[in-house]
Amino acid sequence: MRADREIRRSGVRFENTRFDPDLTPFHDLAKQMAARFGYRAELSLSPRLAELLRLRVAQLNPCSYCLILHTEVAARLGIPSDVVAHLPSWRESDRFSHAEKVALAYCEGLTQYDISHFAELHDELRTHFDEKEVAEIAAVIINMNVWTRLKLAQGAVPVADEAPTAPRPSRMTEQFPSDFGSESAAL
Repeated sequence: MRADREIRRSGVRFENTRFDPDLTPFHDLAKQMAARFGYRAELSLSPRLAELLRLRVAQLNPCSYCLILHTEVAARLGIPSDVVAHLPSWRESDRFSHAEKVALAYCEGLTQYDISHFAELHDELRTHFDEKEVAEIAAVIINMNVWTRLKLAQGAVPVADEAPTAPRPSRMTEQFPSDFGSESAAL
């Protein structure tokens, strides 16, 4: 059974394959949360940090809709694409401040329900952020967890309007030696 509703995001069409979320008042509640803690909300947190947290939740709870939306928002906020690309490996990257890394660890702990380390994550967060910022960080993460799970439950999946075409080789690809990638190629 496929739900009738579809959504467009950045030229990508999403279909709700399981149910229409507007059939219950829950969707309105989620929209109210998004108005307060979503990407359009005015928070005391830096927009960069809030967006990194949203993207990390979308990665941890693989939500295609949220990943596409928040990658776009990150670009509009001026977050470099290499920062977004390094987000899954933030622990090994120098593209994130120490405070951002602490917030990302907290994000993962809250999203993955790491009860055995959560108090430590919270205490470390408090060394970098005041109480209001901690509350906003938690709210941003909780809001994103609601949305990623809602999109999963409703079956919001990206659908191609037409068959994708193979990308044209770039000049760099054309410059590789003909034996590139073979066992005999020297590195």
